[in-house]
Amino acid sequence: MRSARLGAMELLRPGWIPRLSALLALALLPRGALGSCGTPPRLSFAELQDESKAKEEFPVGTTVTYNCRPGYQRVAGQSPTLTCEEKSVWSEPKMFCQGKSCGHPRDLANGKIHITDLLFGSNITFSCDEGFRLVGHNTSLCVIDGTRVTWNHELPFCEAIPCRPPPDIKNGRHSGDSNTEYTYGSTVTYSCNTVPRGTDPFSLIGEASIHCTSDKDQNGIWSGEPPQCKVVKCSNAEVENGRKLSGFGPSYSYQDAITFECEAGHFMVGSHMIVCQANNLWSPPVPTCEKEVCPDLVISHGRVKSGAKPHYVGDHVTIECYAAYTMPGEPTIHCTDKLKWEPVIPECRLRVYIIIICVIVIAAVMLIVTLVYKKNFSQKGKHVSTSPTAEYTSCKT
Repeated sequence: MRSARLGAMELLRPGWIPRLSALLALALLPRGALGSCGTPPRLSFAELQDESKAKEEFPVGTTVTYNCRPGYQRVAGQSPTLTCEEKSVWSEPKMFCQGKSCGHPRDLANGKIHITDLLFGSNITFSCDEGFRLVGHNTSLCVIDGTRVTWNHELPFCEAIPCRPPPDIKNGRHSGDSNTEYTYGSTVTYSCNTVPRGTDPFSLIGEASIHCTSDKDQNGIWSGEPPQCKVVKCSNAEVENGRKLSGFGPSYSYQDAITFECEAGHFMVGSHMIVCQANNLWSPPVPTCEKEVCPDLVISHGRVKSGAKPHYVGDHVTIECYAAYTMPGEPTIHCTDKLKWEPVIPECRLRVYIIIICVIVIAAVMLIVTLVYKKNFSQKGKHVSTSPTAEYTSCKT
């Protein structure tokens, strides 16, 4: 009782009278006099309660309540309300509802699940490891199922990419059998059939092994064409002025090789080693051994007058120079047994009187140019002058 009396006395103090009057005036104002808000905002995760849906105007101070939409649930500690505040605006909505979780799906054997979120509306994708392909949907969406949420597609599975049985070959076989299941990475090796003694053997042409792989559509394919088994025979190869170092024969089959060298005084044109190919031919072609020769004749400002040949071995040739050039050495030279020219190949030099004439011509041209230049410069430097007396007489007239 005493505290009630003290409270009443406190309200009756002079400072409280204006405040009390203001409160009474606000209480007596008609509803909506302080302003109002329009329809509350539409939220993606919640909707208004039924009693607020039909209204179009809400006085300042009004509070409306939302319910979480299907697929969403309340967030603890967050109020599901909005209030019409001063200036007739609704309070800022908070995330008081969040999507329900579909939960983590099972692990995907031989594959991966790519997850960014597990809540309602999220999407997950699936992929398989190398050598496997996806059977089923490659995505799944978290959707509503009654009052709960669930993934809209079953978990797919990854199967090993299969290949058809490897192709058979004529006169040969592969390492697989009819009961083998071939999948990505499987390998088979081919071999040729054996033949009776004294019969030409089969050679395996191509890659001995192929493996199961896949194309861009993840269909199983073999890595290449199977090899062939065929009889390959290359003819015996001989080189004139040369001899074999290896591969003496007498018969030659696929991938057999021969190496050659030339006899003294000869040089090899082509490859020193040749290999028997599947087309029964040698590759590179059989080389030749050519006789060693003197160096080619290269004569500046001259030519070979007599004895010209493509190659020189022990030959004599005569050289002459072009007009206006002179030869200080011997015009006839000899290719010796040491494959050198003796005497040395001569040089053709410009004659002395030609040089003197050229110097005189150049000097004359330079002199003429100098004289023409001085003459033109002196004429441009002269000026025509008129005496002052002539000018005065003309004015007087």
